[in-house]
Amino acid sequence: MIMEEHWKLVYVIGILALGFAVKSNADGSISCGFPAIYNFGDSNSDTGGISATLNEILPPNAEGIKLPYLSAYMDSIGTNFRHGANFATGGSSVRPPGFSPFNLGIQISQFIQFKARTTTLYNQLSLNRRIPLSISNLPRPAEFSQALYTFDIGQNDLGHGFQTMSEKQVRDSIPDIVGELSKAIHILYKEGARFFWIHNTGPLGCLPYNVIYGKKPGNVDKNGCVKAQNEAAIEFNKQLKNKITWLRTQLPFAKFTYVDVYSAKYDLISNAKKL
Repeated sequence: MIMEEHWKLVYVIGILALGFAVKSNADGSISCGFPAIYNFGDSNSDTGGISATLNEILPPNAEGIKLPYLSAYMDSIGTNFRHGANFATGGSSVRPPGFSPFNLGIQISQFIQFKARTTTLYNQLSLNRRIPLSISNLPRPAEFSQALYTFDIGQNDLGHGFQTMSEKQVRDSIPDIVGELSKAIHILYKEGARFFWIHNTGPLGCLPYNVIYGKKPGNVDKNGCVKAQNEAAIEFNKQLKNKITWLRTQLPFAKFTYVDVYSAKYDLISNAKKL
């Protein structure tokens, strides 16, 4: 069973946060001006990989910077990829195995193929004197280095781990999970990516599935969330933040935005009765 829920309200916070950042830049005569967004993740931002029974789900940033909602990469028939693509799929994890076969490594491979094929097709179509209308649905090759690359993934690595491993084994796996995410960012950087927007993971122990099936005497906090799972999420976020700090020293032309989704979600849960 997929250990996730669509926390849409939290994404509104993310949209507002980016929207304020863009507005602030605009007030200073500088605009972020991202021409496209390429998203990688799980069901928190899946717009059609598995959660296809819903309409396109708002990614955490498209509306805030006046771009259309992202189209799912696997929904490729007649799809407009002019302003980016969404490679996220419900149940995905950073590492295999997991709830979904579309782990982060697969998503990165899909992006590389997408970039190569659309660039080739765009260049071929551009040679025609009468440029066909279909070229308007393709990303501009020069804009891959100007696009925003967003990540919300890692929750399923912990969730799947708690179903198949001991608590200690889950915690011991965190450095490798974060390391694989770092490798993915390095690969995208080599492909020309420069702007990264990365969410940490939410309070895993507060997901309904875990509250129902993972609750034991003495292992819940004041909000009824499973302590061990939230503690693992906090440790994951600590290591992720440290890794991003390190990446800033390794990738000199990259710009990183780290978003504390955990605090936003846990605050909503803690103050639910006041909302």
